[in-house]
Amino acid sequence: MRTYQVQPGKAGEFLQMYQASGLPIISRYARLIGCWTKETGVLNSAVFIWAYDDLGHRTSQRALLAQDAEWSTFVPRMLPYLVHQESVFLNPVAFSPLT
Repeated sequence: MRTYQVQPGKAGEFLQMYQASGLPIISRYARLIGCWTKETGVLNSAVFIWAYDDLGHRTSQRALLAQDAEWSTFVPRMLPYLVHQESVFLNPVAFSPLT
């Protein structure tokens, strides 16, 4: 789960830019489960859930993403929008529908 807190008033612009430019790149390395904005808690935030087989798979895929030249040019375009970002690795339990 990746949470981006963006500059106040910039969430819509950030999400449009991310969808058009970032999503096609990162989707080569991870499967998007969903993206949400927050109505409570830390506002001006977008939460992405990306699927990986396990933590090792995430580690290897993120390493490949870091080497992707298109990603390297996208990140500097994304950074001015950000106030804070957080990554949390979630392990599904046996009865989780997304396993």
